[in-house]
Amino acid sequence: MAEHNSPPTPIARERRKPLLALVMLLVLAGCIGGGFYYWQVARFYEHTENAYVSTNVIEVTPQVTGTVRAVNVRETEHVDAGQLLVELDAADAQIALDAADAELARAVREVRTWFANNDTLAAEVAVKAAEHTRLLTDVKKAEDDYATRESLVASGAVGKEELKHADAARSAANAAVGAARAGIAAAEERLAANRAITEGTTIALHPAVMRAAARVREAYLAWSRNRIMAPIGGEIAKRAVQVGQRVQPGSNLLSVVPLDKVWVDANFKESQLQRMRIGQAVMLTADIYGKKLEYQGHVAGFSAGTGAVFALLPAQNATGNWIKIVQRIPVRVDLNPELLRTHPLRVGLSMQVEVDVHDSTGPALMQATPMTHVTRTEIFDGQTTAADAQIERIIAANLGSSKATTRAAP
Repeated sequence: MAEHNSPPTPIARERRKPLLALVMLLVLAGCIGGGFYYWQVARFYEHTENAYVSTNVIEVTPQVTGTVRAVNVRETEHVDAGQLLVELDAADAQIALDAADAELARAVREVRTWFANNDTLAAEVAVKAAEHTRLLTDVKKAEDDYATRESLVASGAVGKEELKHADAARSAANAAVGAARAGIAAAEERLAANRAITEGTTIALHPAVMRAAARVREAYLAWSRNRIMAPIGGEIAKRAVQVGQRVQPGSNLLSVVPLDKVWVDANFKESQLQRMRIGQAVMLTADIYGKKLEYQGHVAGFSAGTGAVFALLPAQNATGNWIKIVQRIPVRVDLNPELLRTHPLRVGLSMQVEVDVHDSTGPALMQATPMTHVTRTEIFDGQTTAADAQIERIIAANLGSSKATTRAAP
């Protein structure tokens, strides 16, 4: 049988040489171009597609026990900080608050009485002192009468019976002085005891009033916590609360996700982190918008360990069945907020991350900085202020018209 694959003729081989040379030149040029591109450009960028959007998911929980009266938000809705989310039945808390208000009013009026008693008791001491002075005059007179009659008894000008009457009057005057002194001492003790209660303070700052005011503040906070506010602005997610539900402190009602404060956790291989530093520029794209939309950011920090270390079941490499696996370290990338306003990202979305490592002079570890609040809410600040305002109104309403009752006791 004739062979169909006959060897090429010398002429054919000669024709192939230029083509092979051209192919080799093209391959060589491609290698040189690729090497040049890597040396000049590619080696200064680190890429990963193992990156996901993250943020602080704020769990909204009640601070008091109660029955849900109203739910004012729904899933996916945007809320502002301080917006009312859930209302609990506040009937019991209102009763407790009213009782605390009444107790504070009673304490103010009772302390007012103590302050007023200072003047009353001081006047009583003064009256008893004047009475004592008058009785001393009577004693002096009785003593003189007795001495005069005693000198006349021997001459018979005064009888013994009259002398006895003078002696009895003298004894009665001395007894009256003794009783007056005891009355003065008792009045002074009552005045001292009353002054000990009111000394060095005012009605509003008296311990009894302050104790009642603390109960009002406690009851007011318990009442106000039946209105559950959004601690921060964001989107509603994971809503589990329903009307009529009995909730306990700490139970998860819903979540607020602040999408304007998202960041990206990019999981780079350990071999990619050699020249990566904090502050380096980062370019990111999201599958949801495509590669034409590019987010700008910067490296904010590196995780303290690999993902395997912080896993629920960390790997145990001390066994004999060990295989080296390239580990990945989460790198936090903070995004510039301008583009997030018009093209928001959702938690958990995939991202493509490219880090520019041209400048590797930055720190590899976050430096210590003054204490600042990364996330903070101010919705609870006004509760104690409102409670204090209510306490001031109750005290002012029960102080009476006399301003003298508010001064410190002498």
